[in-house]
Amino acid sequence: MSNQDKPQSMRRRFLTGAAAATAGAATLGFPMIAKAQGPITMRWQSTWPTKDIFHEYALDFAKKVNDMTGGDLKIEVLPAGAVVPAFGLLDAVSKGTLDGGHGVLVYHYGKQNALALWGSSPCFAMDANQVLSWHKYGGGKELLAKVYNSIGANVVSFPYGPMWTQPLGWFKKPITKPDDFKGLKYRTVGISIDLFQGMGAAVNALPGGEIVPAMDRGLLDAAEFNNATSDRLLGFPDVSKVYMLQSYHQSGEQFEITFNKTKFDALPGKMKAIIENAVEAASQDVMWKSIDRYSQDHIKLQTEDKVKMYKTPDSVLQRQLEIFDQVVAKRSADNPLFKEVVESQRKYAERVVRWRLDVVVDPRMAYNYYFGSKKPAAKKA
Repeated sequence: MSNQDKPQSMRRRFLTGAAAATAGAATLGFPMIAKAQGPITMRWQSTWPTKDIFHEYALDFAKKVNDMTGGDLKIEVLPAGAVVPAFGLLDAVSKGTLDGGHGVLVYHYGKQNALALWGSSPCFAMDANQVLSWHKYGGGKELLAKVYNSIGANVVSFPYGPMWTQPLGWFKKPITKPDDFKGLKYRTVGISIDLFQGMGAAVNALPGGEIVPAMDRGLLDAAEFNNATSDRLLGFPDVSKVYMLQSYHQSGEQFEITFNKTKFDALPGKMKAIIENAVEAASQDVMWKSIDRYSQDHIKLQTEDKVKMYKTPDSVLQRQLEIFDQVVAKRSADNPLFKEVVESQRKYAERVVRWRLDVVVDPRMAYNYYFGSKKPAAKKA
């Protein structure tokens, strides 16, 4: 080959290589090619009414993912009932009727009672952040996958968004002793159903948007939902003026983000990583936003809605723990997976709760020092 032929030969090899690289890029689906095909879209539903702050949390998560992917993934979130009822979310996501959803694990209690252990119990004294720590670092994630596999659920689950201790709820008159629950028509969900039935209540499990109308029609005597903001937005002060604070029935609950597994597995690896990190970012934001909003509505319930707040008596709290032991014994005997989750949680709780009790200072002394003239409003029943 002459020196004059060499540049032409090199040019031919370059063009051939470039053509092969372009074909390879098309085969691998590089971002440029994916972009030409348009964004991936997902239709979700939450288990919450539009006006509830919980639906706002679902929208917040979707926005984080949409922003972090630069619009390559677009999640649209519909409110409860838009496609399926609130309690039908798991089936809809598993079947692919919906691509994903935002709710709580306790809403799936009827399919596998072990699912309710992610928050619908005293959690062996763990708060919601400690339960999420157990989930990520203490074996909970693997157990949850095992529990979902046991019912053939085609989902990828991300527990996130720690909740604060939930109130005992709304009543016609203050609860002063455990026997006050006997014969009471009461709303709750998850293992709390077993717990309050054990206290003598006639329990009715209803999704959030149906509770206040049921109380208004006299179908319920009392009910719990979650927090000052949700309870206020849903209209609880319109049907009750007695708010009992503190309870063990849901003292460590968190939210759940679910994806249809087939749809999630088909996503590019980079997009999955963005979603997984967005879950943890959104989890912390839920806590920050809830601190701000719940504390404001806690005051408004008292000043604007004229609600009277009472601390749940220690005798009621003690009785909850005793009955939960009975529930654990019964469900563990019936369901090996339930027993496995309980034993894992208990082992983790013994260590992390002891550490917290030893290390974290009680804020009451400092609060009274700085704000002694504005002591918390909750009274003894």
